[in-house]
Amino acid sequence: MFISMISINGLIQEESQISIENNRGFLFGDALFDTLIYRNNKFVFLEAHYFRLLASMRQLRMDIPTFFTQDYWEEQVFKTIKANSLQDSRIRTSVYRASKGLYTPSTNKVHFVIQVTPLIDSSKSIYKLGIYKENFVNTSPISNLKTTNRITNVLASIFANENEFDNCLLLNHKKQIAEVNNANIFLVIKNKIITPLLSEGCINGIVRLKLIELLKKEPNFEIIETTINPFDLLKADEVFISNSVVGIQAITHFKKKIYTTEVSDKLKRKLAELIEKE
Repeated sequence: MFISMISINGLIQEESQISIENNRGFLFGDALFDTLIYRNNKFVFLEAHYFRLLASMRQLRMDIPTFFTQDYWEEQVFKTIKANSLQDSRIRTSVYRASKGLYTPSTNKVHFVIQVTPLIDSSKSIYKLGIYKENFVNTSPISNLKTTNRITNVLASIFANENEFDNCLLLNHKKQIAEVNNANIFLVIKNKIITPLLSEGCINGIVRLKLIELLKKEPNFEIIETTINPFDLLKADEVFISNSVVGIQAITHFKKKIYTTEVSDKLKRKLAELIEKE
């Protein structure tokens, strides 16, 4: 039987050893996480993930340990990969406030847990998108962070599964598009590529950031961060989503609309080139 090994504050141990005592991530959702990819013997956008992790900890008023440098984090991640005898890996780093107290913590000190699993290619040639309307994404700045409070995403994913969609649009309280269950979203309309503003409640995704930087240098496209209505998807030539695991995934079906994938295929190649240069 495979025994999953994790890193708890830098100590490699069995996953079953983790305790919920003083784990405010479990008790109150007082935690955040990051998903990093290790592929072809290199980390993908490691520096960007590290600085987002630190910025998120600051925003949540967590005390960042002085030893928690980028080199230290990379070393702990790599050590956990090796402990599980893996190569290409999906790495989740969870950081939670480790203190007593109810809603008010006794301290802002943190613990961290690093978990690794095999990296599986989840890209699809046919990808159907639905729309989830039962609950809405908050538009406050905290929605841009990858906190462990993802109940809306969980319910939307269950809805997608029950209705045979691959993913679902998540709306904010203004009924505008924020993101999809597990990724940022982009629409291609002629030479314009549009994506929701961070103020619309979407995750501040690393691949989203890299794509925006990349597209600003592309003379044939104009990247626009704006508000997007679900009806705008019916006007789009293409729609694609992005996250750290899949990179870029083209949407092929939404309602009765069928999309082309020419632009998303091109951007997928450019993203791969960018990763290779990192």
